[in-house]
Amino acid sequence: MDGIREHRRATAWLQHARTAETCGSPPGIARTTSHAVLDALGDADVHDREAPRLYRFVVGVDQQARPLDAHELGALGDPMAAVFFRKDTFPLTLQDLLAGLPEPATKENQSVYLIDEAGQIPPGSAPELPRAMRFAVARAATGRDVDLLVSTGANEDPATTFLQVAAWDPAAKVFNYYMRISPVWVWAGNSWSALAPGSRGHGCFDSHINGSVVMKELKAPWSNWQSQAATIRLAPDDPFRADPLYQQVIGADIGAENLELTVRALISRWTAARLAAVTRGGTVEHPEQLMRHLFTTTTVNLASTATQSSTITPSSGDLALPPGFWLNSDALLSDLELPVTAALPPMAPAAHYVASLATFDFALEEKSSGFSQPGDTFFAFVVPEPACEDNDVVRQMVEQGLITAKFAACAFMVDFINPVFSPVRTQLMTHVPTTPTATTELQDHIAQAILEAATSLPPGSPEGRFADDWALADDAWPKAFAQRIDDYLGHVRQRIRESAGFDDYVRLAESRRRDFKAMRLNEFELTLPTTNIPADALRLRMNDDATVAPTS
Repeated sequence: MDGIREHRRATAWLQHARTAETCGSPPGIARTTSHAVLDALGDADVHDREAPRLYRFVVGVDQQARPLDAHELGALGDPMAAVFFRKDTFPLTLQDLLAGLPEPATKENQSVYLIDEAGQIPPGSAPELPRAMRFAVARAATGRDVDLLVSTGANEDPATTFLQVAAWDPAAKVFNYYMRISPVWVWAGNSWSALAPGSRGHGCFDSHINGSVVMKELKAPWSNWQSQAATIRLAPDDPFRADPLYQQVIGADIGAENLELTVRALISRWTAARLAAVTRGGTVEHPEQLMRHLFTTTTVNLASTATQSSTITPSSGDLALPPGFWLNSDALLSDLELPVTAALPPMAPAAHYVASLATFDFALEEKSSGFSQPGDTFFAFVVPEPACEDNDVVRQMVEQGLITAKFAACAFMVDFINPVFSPVRTQLMTHVPTTPTATTELQDHIAQAILEAATSLPPGSPEGRFADDWALADDAWPKAFAQRIDDYLGHVRQRIRESAGFDDYVRLAESRRRDFKAMRLNEFELTLPTTNIPADALRLRMNDDATVAPTS
């Protein structure tokens, strides 16, 4: 039976493969361009059900899918390869996969999570709205550490919905990324593929841009996830309630708050392995691949207030907007421990927030289904913030002595008031070497290049700002930077109390959301609200005095 060709002719399967392009919210593997893989498999000899095989197709590198040979398969050391593929076992569903693992599932080795961007919209109020629920399963296949992250559709046919796995290989110290294109399993690359020129930004690595696992809504209140902050709503008679995995989600009485800890640990695991590999021998082959985590925004997380938008009234008092909207608080305050004294975040009058919903025509819309609902997302004021992935690389580079805390702080402070999507800070990348550089010389090489450039540039240039800060004494820069942050937050506290100032911050938030929407992480229309701000409005930036202006 010609399995793939028959599936290509099946309307339901084609519809899934063409529309299920990405799924970066559940950790594991981002839904790669399934139709591209499907097309690549179209002419491959995949019909032999008596001798199924694991196929390789790395988007951007491979022109055609092909079976892995015995040597390639033997080199894969993760649980999917060891437990299943090398034994000619190819689980069709998530249930088959979990049942095939050597140890039975327990509360200690397996956790199941649920996400749905429409999950907090009452089913009865929007019957036209499709419920694209997904399971994320964190599993320790052997031992105690999580080594499998599985993502799949929760309320679809288990045999035809997407099934994707990020599996940790303890020998190679990488995540291997797999996807089941029914009935065929495909190896889509590993963590290093995310950094390689051909495959970077392609396939699953358009979301797993740095080779690690992804959880966009990483912090409380974990927007769209079943968690201690919110419950995904189901109709009373929804048959999904009887699903055994859903019962595990509900019965375990844990949610995304636990998954956050798992994802952070896995990000750090890959970062440590990556840094050990790229600095082995005392030389960094591609310094730009490391320094872009400091000077650019390779990816983001999404943060929000902890307050449900529907509960906010003009008399609700003050509202705490996400700290990461104002500055990279995780890096500057938590990791580098700058002695900032100002309270963070500044508190916004709830009345200003409520008024902004009408001023800017906030709404939740899904054009494909015709759904529209006035108002903000379930948790108020969702915005992109610096990613855990970027910050973790910088933190570990400092801990390992590859760069100093002062160097990292000077880079952040060049444009600390714009923690994401900063063209000012990105300009410093022009001074990063792109050829092999000794680890002991990397920081000094970059700093010297910036200082030399600063001599012929205006004082307010990124290079000039870095040079001024780099000249501060080693015992003076932490207090100097903290004072600058304190002054800035003082300006914010004043402007946020004014309706015009708050509206400027809404416009700034929308500008950053538009930058996020240009990323492949933007997968679902209901993740962010719509507004009446034109899509082609000028991009905005924050100034040192907490005013907002067009990006020059």
